[in-house]
Amino acid sequence: MKELTKAEEQVMQIVWDLKETNVRDAIACFPDPKLAYTTVATVMNALEKKGFVNKIAQGKSHVFSVKIPKEDYSGYKAGALVTNYFNGSFI
Repeated sequence: MKELTKAEEQVMQIVWDLKETNVRDAIACFPDPKLAYTTVATVMNALEKKGFVNKIAQGKSHVFSVKIPKEDYSGYKAGALVTNYFNGSFI
């Protein structure tokens, strides 16, 4: 599994919450000032390339849905933390 950048993680949190979304609906979930459409679209496409979301054409836009559950990524991040900072041990 690949690690997400801060921006990717922020967008992915929204996708996890909504289960599926298009770019416009994802933007609506951000606090003001809103991110640009192209910024969120670029991040969503990066998430698809990394295998975190599915991208389905719907008319002239796309719907992005969760491919990797939040729990799986959280477990991966926790394991990486233990490995990188505690030499693989909680003790």
